[in-house]
Amino acid sequence: MPDLEQRLVELGQGLEWPATPRFRVEQLIPAPGEVGRPMRTTPSLPRWALAAAAALLIVAIALAAFPPSRTAIADWINLHVSIQKVQTLPTPTPLPSGALGSQLGLGLPFTLENAQRQVRWHIEIPADLGPPDAVYVRTLPSGGEVTLVYARAIGIPVAGETGVAVLVTEVRGTIRGDYFAKQLGQDATIEQVTVHGRPGYWLAGSPHVVMFQDASGEPVPDTLRLATNTLIYDSGDGTITRIEAYTTRERAIQIANSLPVR
Repeated sequence: MPDLEQRLVELGQGLEWPATPRFRVEQLIPAPGEVGRPMRTTPSLPRWALAAAAALLIVAIALAAFPPSRTAIADWINLHVSIQKVQTLPTPTPLPSGALGSQLGLGLPFTLENAQRQVRWHIEIPADLGPPDAVYVRTLPSGGEVTLVYARAIGIPVAGETGVAVLVTEVRGTIRGDYFAKQLGQDATIEQVTVHGRPGYWLAGSPHVVMFQDASGEPVPDTLRLATNTLIYDSGDGTITRIEAYTTRERAIQIANSLPVR
């Protein structure tokens, strides 16, 4: 390709182009009595210039018709013109099918009224979030577990993989900080906090499992469904409350403080 480029440059430098001729139309519209006389224009291009232009045109057509030449010319042009092409347009992550939270393994869906009949403690609703969009109940761990699912919450993004913004889980049991340290991975941190004067923990990063003692005193590993920042604290009446969301510690504590004191 460098040889072809060099030859084209040398050919362009070797041609002596005449000055641009000045055209003048002597007679555009025939005068009366002169109908049929041809119009005259001066001057005309020399024959050698026309021949040179025709030769260049023939060479260009021949090069374009020859596949290797087309590729070479295209490559040469690409050296001077940069065009960014996007092969695949990004597509948003589709929301899961089915009822909100149904794919998270939270148990069976219930209305809030029917969920209350499944457990012995009173299910509390955070005033900051209002009534949940879905409610799920699990019979295990011992004493049962209730999860409130929220599709939207002010200042909290929705998890694209699940369509859920916040999970509030209430379960019978007690928390122990030494359990958490054994379960958290290297990309997660733990910080002790206080909610309603009760001890709690803020788990940041990407924790996946928490440990607590259920109502029978047995240690129980529980999966964090959103695998994101989590606030877990002792509610004070033998119930643990857990808040999972893509949010800050302050926002999570704000939600927890909006829950009635047990």
